[in-house]
Amino acid sequence: MKYVDEYRDPQLAQQIAAEITEVSAGRRLKLMEVCGGHTHTIYKHGIEDLLPRTIDLVHGPGCPVCVLPMGRIDDAIAIAETDGVIFTTFGDMMRVPGSRGSLLDARARGADIRFVYSPLDALKLARQNPDKQVVFFAIGFETTAPSTAVTLLRAQAEAISNFSVFCNHVAVIPAIKAILDSPDLQLDGFIGPGHVSMVIGLQPYEFIARDHHKPVVIAGFEPLDIIQSVAMIVRQIVAAQPAVENQYGRVVRPEGNRKALEAMARTMELRPFFEWRGLGFINDSALKLRADFAPWDAELRFDVPGLRIDDPKACQCGEVLRGAIKPWECGVFGTACTPETPIGTCMVSSEGACAAYFNYGRFSMASERIELT
Repeated sequence: MKYVDEYRDPQLAQQIAAEITEVSAGRRLKLMEVCGGHTHTIYKHGIEDLLPRTIDLVHGPGCPVCVLPMGRIDDAIAIAETDGVIFTTFGDMMRVPGSRGSLLDARARGADIRFVYSPLDALKLARQNPDKQVVFFAIGFETTAPSTAVTLLRAQAEAISNFSVFCNHVAVIPAIKAILDSPDLQLDGFIGPGHVSMVIGLQPYEFIARDHHKPVVIAGFEPLDIIQSVAMIVRQIVAAQPAVENQYGRVVRPEGNRKALEAMARTMELRPFFEWRGLGFINDSALKLRADFAPWDAELRFDVPGLRIDDPKACQCGEVLRGAIKPWECGVFGTACTPETPIGTCMVSSEGACAAYFNYGRFSMASERIELT
């Protein structure tokens, strides 16, 4: 297939869904789509309602904005409100609430906070403003970490001393391990993240099939990608042959992107531990700058509070992120918590599960599934 509309063919989607119904033969299956991009595809295109009701799709911690705890937002605001700082960030982060409001609130208070489309935009600002300290708020899984790494290498090569990175990159595999070790969540398979896998390849997922006997299918982001991935998972389950399969072969290579991995290895290393919203502290689950790049490390350059702050009691983003509940089961979903007045991160991000449900899924058949649980 060459064109987007070919990946949205309704007749082919119904054909694959019928195959899933036939092959699954009434089995009750719970599958997790790890990536928030998949969640939005599922609810934007009504995929959940196309599948047999015995197949339940739950949402994982694959939204990098959503998994950041409130304390890291407060740290970012503290840096942004430092005199002489231009703080740069992706747009998704502007409205994420911390204990002292959001970055948007900090900008209203007078902080110089600017949107950028890439870390290279932030580096350009540093060149243009030599009298200012320009900080880039680096977030994301292995998908976006290479662009931060390349920017750090360029800053080092050009000896740009007024640029630094507040590094909050996280790794997807430790999060999946934490979910698999969770006693209150039993999963039958995973729809694996496509863009992360474009960087890290297929090998890191092999432990899921080998040690936990769960199938993994790396999926693309069009409707037919998701439906075909579900069909591949179901066939593995019925055959009792769990494996790592690659549905997204037009983008993902088994070895990943070696140049991207090399750039990350040159500039970053694993943190001993890092806090995830909803999952708590996970060992070796996030990245920090290597000692060679200490001059560009915002956590070393600025006074960062580093406090742990609990989420608001009404917010259940943590349960949503680990697949324990659906967004509409949260007591404040769609009432006190909306995209305009978010209480938690899952309603803010363009990849957040709550935002997907609010925008696309409130009128799906999800509520009828309660009868099957």
